[in-house]
Amino acid sequence: MPLSDDAVEARAQGWRTLAALHARIEDALERSLQAAHDLSVTEYTVLDVLAKQDGWHMRMQQLARAVVLSQSATTRLVTRLEKRGLLSRYLCEDDRRGIYTEVTGPGHDLLTKARPTHDATLATALEEASGVPELEPLVRSVQGLTHV
Repeated sequence: MPLSDDAVEARAQGWRTLAALHARIEDALERSLQAAHDLSVTEYTVLDVLAKQDGWHMRMQQLARAVVLSQSATTRLVTRLEKRGLLSRYLCEDDRRGIYTEVTGPGHDLLTKARPTHDATLATALEEASGVPELEPLVRSVQGLTHV
């Protein structure tokens, strides 16, 4: 059964509200991470995702899915971080076609320094967004997430 026009509009409005919250938070994170640590949000996310893996590494394809980028965009991003000494790549021993990306010591150190900035900025951005009536229900939902 197709949705009514009102239901379609409500869903579209919900999506626009979610996009607005995401944009607001992403902008705040981008500014603070760039200013304090010379990291973009996406670079921080790559370091964070990899650092949470056993051995601080994962296959490039898995990383692309985890950070929601195309494989080519992930490759370019990893290359930039590799040039900065924050990541390294190596061939998978089991499957010589597979490539692993790994956080280096300096990459882990930078992530450790950047994490408090990220967490404080996220908390502040959510707090500020909670003051916007349209965003407040979504903020409550985000703050209620403990396991993803």
